[in-house]
This record gives sequence, C-alpha cells and structure tokens, in this order.
Amino acid sequence: MSALEPTPRISVALCTHNGARYVEEQLISILEQVPAPHQLVVSDDASKDDTIARTRAIAARYPAVELTVFENTPPLGVTKNFEQAIRACSGSLIALSDQDDVWHQGRLALFVQEFAAHPAVALIHSDARLVDSEGSPLGHTLSRALGVSAREVASIRSGQAFSVLLRRNLVTGACMVFRQSLVEFAAPFPSSWVHDEWLGVIAAAVGSTGFIDQPTIDYRQHGANQIGATKLTLAGKFGRMMEPRRTRNARLEANITVLADRLQRLGSRVSDDKLNRVRAKLDHEHMRNALPEARMRRIPAVAHAFFAGNYGRYSRGPLDAMRDILQPVD
Repeated sequence: MSALEPTPRISVALCTHNGARYVEEQLISILEQVPAPHQLVVSDDASKDDTIARTRAIAARYPAVELTVFENTPPLGVTKNFEQAIRACSGSLIALSDQDDVWHQGRLALFVQEFAAHPAVALIHSDARLVDSEGSPLGHTLSRALGVSAREVASIRSGQAFSVLLRRNLVTGACMVFRQSLVEFAAPFPSSWVHDEWLGVIAAAVGSTGFIDQPTIDYRQHGANQIGATKLTLAGKFGRMMEPRRTRNARLEANITVLADRLQRLGSRVSDDKLNRVRAKLDHEHMRNALPEARMRRIPAVAHAFFAGNYGRYSRGPLDAMRDILQPVD
C-alpha cells in the first residue's frame, strides 16, 4: 500500500436515498471534523425528497470542501452507488458514510493517526455505538451486536484479517476508511457482493486491515435502514438457523467463485497461500450447497468437514455445522 503524505487528502463517499430526515446532522458531523475532508462525493439513488437540496445547502457553508454530486435515475443499488462515489474520490484516504449516522468528533484524526502508524494496512474499520431513530443509545455497540470475539480482534491486529474474513464479514462500510490505492484492486465491484464485504476481503488479500475498538460513529438503527445491525436474541438466532438454506448457500458459493477469480487475476499481489485458502473455501461452500435435502443424509458430509477443521477455518464453526444439518430446503 502507498505511504501517506504528511497531511493526507481525505475524501468522503456519502450515498443517499430519501435521506432528508437525517442527512443534515450527518453532514455537519463530517464537515466539522479536524482535519476536515478535502472532498465530499455524494451519490444519490433517485431520492424523491429534498435530500440533495439539503446537502447542497449544508455543503455551501464549507466552501473549502470540494463537492461532487451524482443524481442517479434509475437507482444503481447500494453496491454500485458506493462504487460510483468511490471512483470519483481523489483523496489518498477515502471514508465511507451512510446518510443517517453521526460521526464522533476526532474521528478522522484518529484514522489518520492509525494509517500513519501502520503503512502496510489498506483499510481500517472501527466499532460503532448503536442508537435508535432519535439518536438515543441502545446500550450496546456494533461489535457486540455482531458477536465479535477478542480472538477475532487479535487475529486482525496480528495481520490475519484474511483468515477472519474468510469465515465471516466483520467490516461495516459506515465504519471504514481505506487507502485510495485499494480501489485499483477492488474495482469493478461485483454486483453480487455488498460493497463493504468486498472492500474488506480485497484489502485483506492484497495487504492487511486494522480495527479501532472504540466507537467512532453513532450507527442509527431504524425502519428505513438499507443495511443495519441487529443484536439477536436466542430465539432470533434459532429462527435464523431455521431459515431455508438453498438460496443462501448458492449465494455463498457464487460469491466465493467470484472472489477466487478476482484474486487469481490480481496475480502477484495475492500470495499463493491466500489464493489456495480461497480455493479451499470454495470447495467447502460447494460441499455445503450440494448437501442432500434429507437432514439425516447431510450428517456424514457435515461431520467429515467439521472434524477436518473446515467449519472452523471457513465458516462459523459448530454454529454453521448445526445450521447445515437443521435448515430446511427452500
């Protein structure tokens, strides 16, 4: 990854869709950062309210920040909307932003400090405080909602983020900042992947990622979220385990097929070890997707993969093994 200049240019890629209710508070929290971003790129997906008018009005109060606005009709969808915004960013650091969160004071300064201290790191993400629609804290963080373990955090910090992200995604777009040099490896973004998952795993493949364990944003949870975080109860976890499996497993296999192809095409930027692990992950997902419909007939293949360590290396361990046995077919 490229080194940062003493005072790096920072671009913010903000995607919107009918975000008038919250976007002003978010914009102010971004534009009041010290250091301030040099560029704000707003990519709007066919809003029917006055999101863009409000955005332009707030941005006009900060003339030192370069403003770029895209108005997409028809909408591009979440992943391609963010890709459009990211491709228009010129800063050496790019921060992603949703329309309805609030950045904490000192957020960008903290990320700049972390990137300067870790020149090999391509992407850094942080924890977030979960708040309700009115901004009141919900009493827990994003990491807690996702069940992020101390072991996973230690692995990320020791340069083993790729192993962690092969098991499951822990990177949330609203919490990430990455080096502009990552874009050449990640673009174009595959439409089947969510943008933050894709950026996270590509960053870990060509370099490494970092994690800031303190919340740097208030991550708003409300009915209009396109992507959010939910802290599941025991009943909720069991309900998810009993969701039909066929569509989900086909999607997982297809996504890893796309990832394996991209990493192979990146050539020497990706080590043979990482490429081989992705291929092994693909074999694992193919096995899961091909499991028979009858639950009892799934047990031998699942047990073999479990005791071979594949569920621990490429899935969420016993949880996914049990899921593969119990889930009904579509």
